[in-house]
Amino acid sequence: MIRLIVMRHAKSDWDAGAQTDHERPLNDRGRSEAPQVGKKLADLGFAPQLVLSSDAARTRETFACMERSFPQARTRFDRELYHAGLDELRKLAPSVEEGTQTVLVLGHNPGWEEMATELSGERIEMKTAHAVVLESDAATLGEAIEPRRRMRLVTIVKPK
Repeated sequence: MIRLIVMRHAKSDWDAGAQTDHERPLNDRGRSEAPQVGKKLADLGFAPQLVLSSDAARTRETFACMERSFPQARTRFDRELYHAGLDELRKLAPSVEEGTQTVLVLGHNPGWEEMATELSGERIEMKTAHAVVLESDAATLGEAIEPRRRMRLVTIVKPK
């Protein structure tokens, strides 16, 4: 079984004075909500073995706020996931070590919302710090996210 957690970064700070969108940090609400979602995921038994994240400041900071809930997770920050979607995840899937059952992908809209919708076959709205938990009987992540394949929507984890 493969579990994929598609998570949008926590709320960012548009007024932080970042030079670029890529450098924009979280705001106080984002710093508060990210660890709530991490704890909920862990409490539900959905702690990831691997985190594949955009390398943007707000995704890095989102994970930093959550990582104590996932002490065993390996983490990769990848520029290819910055403002990416399912196509980019499909390109990275072969690099996921065999035997990895739970993967959290951390990134941005609109790509993440489109990914969760396409994989589940259900219209999913992803606000900041929302995590969509999907499952498949596939043997690998690459197989689970093949075109025209569907994953089961297990739950949507939200802050508070």
